[in-house]
Amino acid sequence: MSKQIELMPTTRIPVNGISPLVIVCGDPFRAEMIANKLDDSEEIAYSREYRTFNGKHKGTDVTVTSHGVGAPGAAVCFEELIKAGAKVIIRVGTAGSYTEKLPPGSLIVASSAVRAEGLTKQMVPEGVPAVGDFRVIQALNQAAEKKEVTFDTGMIVTLDAFYAGPVEFPHKLYKDSGALGAEMELSALYIISQLRGVHAGGIMALDGYAYADMDHYDPHKDFVAQAVEDEINIALDAIVSVKI
Repeated sequence: MSKQIELMPTTRIPVNGISPLVIVCGDPFRAEMIANKLDDSEEIAYSREYRTFNGKHKGTDVTVTSHGVGAPGAAVCFEELIKAGAKVIIRVGTAGSYTEKLPPGSLIVASSAVRAEGLTKQMVPEGVPAVGDFRVIQALNQAAEKKEVTFDTGMIVTLDAFYAGPVEFPHKLYKDSGALGAEMELSALYIISQLRGVHAGGIMALDGYAYADMDHYDPHKDFVAQAVEDEINIALDAIVSVKI
């Protein structure tokens, strides 16, 4: 009688059935796009927004998983990936830029994230920083430097809200404080990775300006698609080079 494979409860990822090297993204279809770049790619789980593939990049086993939009749902994915065997996690995402020095189509290697979301406030004290692992950030920087891309490395802001209500977004405050852009999941990845002893990093393709009128937001332009392509290639090269 064959032994039943243990699956994680929400993502349905098989325990000990993934690579310790994992790339995560928000969109399940982007996960498939990343997986299509791998050799011997195989879809191993698809539950809710969580879609998971195994494959190889340059002869090294890599897993790709989508985590959906927003920190709480993404946190479930990160926790279950770690329980299933992940040791290095790189988030490949999109963000809004805070500076004209990084126009849409550019990239940010996020060395740290402002915890402007609600999830991590329920996990760790307010003063705990959300910081990427220096080895992963270094690997992303080195991989990016080998490409013909516009990028910078620095702090990013993780927010919960995408569309504004009566409360004004704090974009100017964080921009004036040195942040390069805003996204919705990275601080959760960094805090969870710090708590669980996992090495994490993040790279973002800029699809607009964070403080722009959302009525004109369009992330489907060709230069954004090229930036996403670039960051995927950078993340793949970086994750197989990380020394842990």
